[in-house]
Amino acid sequence: MNKATKPAKAKPAAAAPSPREARKAKVIEVLNKARAMELNAITQYMNQHYGLDNMDYGALAADMKLIAIDEMRHAEMFAERIKELGGEPTTEREGDLVKGQDVQTIFPYDAGLEDDTIDAYNQFLQVCRDCGDSISMKLFETIIEEEQVHFNHFDNVGEHLKNLGDTYLSKIAGTSASTGPSTKGFLISKGGAAAG
Repeated sequence: MNKATKPAKAKPAAAAPSPREARKAKVIEVLNKARAMELNAITQYMNQHYGLDNMDYGALAADMKLIAIDEMRHAEMFAERIKELGGEPTTEREGDLVKGQDVQTIFPYDAGLEDDTIDAYNQFLQVCRDCGDSISMKLFETIIEEEQVHFNHFDNVGEHLKNLGDTYLSKIAGTSASTGPSTKGFLISKGGAAAG
């Protein structure tokens, strides 16, 4: 028999992942979904930070920058856990960047983003629980608490804008957008999260 007519050897089928590996893959998947959401929040909030600074609402811009830094910390926390589980952290964002928002639109929009994030993370936490990963579950619990602080801030500012309008903005106009020499984030600067 010549080489041209010799039957090809069948390649061995890949072994199905063990139940443990399948559970780990599900956890990595939700951790990466959460990381992609954080990467989008970082981009959105930094874009809004620049816009608020350009509108000369410095104090609002400074808080927005600090919240973006909190989201950077969250993205890194998810990446570290993904790496611990043997996965590859995503660099893709989940969602679209919304540009050119006015000050009255930004805060209700962001409150909605945070509310959606809290809902998604509670579902992701349940996946971790169902897969027996208490470490990832606790990570989601911690980040959900911090996202709730962000939601409360955005919702409160949105209510002030709705109820007080220009009176509220006139007190903020011309304030400094500086976040100071340290950029530890909104929660750490307000004493709401552990440094590190």
